[in-house]
Amino acid sequence: MTMSPLVPADDVPPPARFALDRWTWKEIAHLLANLPMAVAGFVYAVFMIGVGVGFSVTVVGLPLLAAGLHGARLIGRAERARARATLGVHVDEPSPVVLTRTEQGFFPWLWSSLKDPVGWRAVLYSFIRLPWGVLTFGVTCVSFFLLWPVLPFITRFLTNVDRMMARGLLSPSDELERRIEELESDRGVVVDTAAADLRRIERDLHDGAQARLVALAMDLGLAKEKLTHDPQAAARMVDEAHGEVKTALQELRDLARGIHPAVLTDRGLDAALSSIASRCTVPVTVSVDLPARPAAAIEGIAYFTVSELLQNVSKHSGARTASVEVWRAGMRLMLQVTDDGRGGARLDGGTGMAGLAERLGAVDGLFVLDSPPGGPTTVTAELPWRDREEGRGRGGQGREQGKGGRGRGGAAASAERA
Repeated sequence: MTMSPLVPADDVPPPARFALDRWTWKEIAHLLANLPMAVAGFVYAVFMIGVGVGFSVTVVGLPLLAAGLHGARLIGRAERARARATLGVHVDEPSPVVLTRTEQGFFPWLWSSLKDPVGWRAVLYSFIRLPWGVLTFGVTCVSFFLLWPVLPFITRFLTNVDRMMARGLLSPSDELERRIEELESDRGVVVDTAAADLRRIERDLHDGAQARLVALAMDLGLAKEKLTHDPQAAARMVDEAHGEVKTALQELRDLARGIHPAVLTDRGLDAALSSIASRCTVPVTVSVDLPARPAAAIEGIAYFTVSELLQNVSKHSGARTASVEVWRAGMRLMLQVTDDGRGGARLDGGTGMAGLAERLGAVDGLFVLDSPPGGPTTVTAELPWRDREEGRGRGGQGREQGKGGRGRGGAAASAERA
């Protein structure tokens, strides 16, 4: 099973017992290494702060202090790695000091570095660790020779304090910082996806309907020239132009369906998913159980997610049957697409699965792929549920339908007259 995003869990040690097992030896190694690591960190912190503050009256003092805080971040990274290896504590890496496009330059970098909470907490960690490192080193050495029957319980108590220090002082500033980092990454995904969609629409218009309409204008110009001296040839050319108009109209309809299908706006997910299921080369069963329609943006993402998954079923699965289920669970919109094909699908398999996972992650969604070799393949997607606003949903939609209805009605009438 492949899940995106993937969050590691702490490797929780078993309860301490009267035995020198693997966990006890790792904790002993951690406690003995506390002293040399604490001495190195303390010397660095004292030297860095002393030099930075001492030279702060000159032009080089504050830059040296800012560089020292970046070095303290490296000490924090090393301590997180040590805690992860010997204590099983997985502390998230803090986000780097990043300047926005409008904040580039030396002085914005200097100010951001000097007020970096992660660097200052790493400095505080280095100060606290020296007396703690001396204490743990001494207690561990004495207990190893004199209190070895209860050594596992002593080491567990001491390392639990270490675990609390690592989580409290070496973790990111708070949940908000991690959330900001995720949103910055998701914003990049959304921007890239929107740019790719715009390029696709531009390419489809340029290569399809636009080229056909240019040829149609040229044909009608030639027919106009021949209208007086060769009416029959002009009539044949008008006939051909008539066929080109129908083809161009169909291409524009297909393009509009790819941007946002009218059936989704008018009738919701049930009818829209049934429509794309009918175009799938594999028989598809559709089941939609929703108490109400979600927000238009969530509805559109759900539609295009199922559409791309069914395209993968048609092209790559070799399945005989498939099913689509949509339901609401709390404040989540759930989608599940299952087929009885050959399986073996992966997020890096070149079938667009990774792109779907990124798009869902950009809106706080979740993408889970379960596709063992030999099948079946089950793709489960979650989207946040947001209620459709009445003014923008039904009332606004009705106004759009009124305007669009005249446009579609006129286009339909013109097509029928054609």
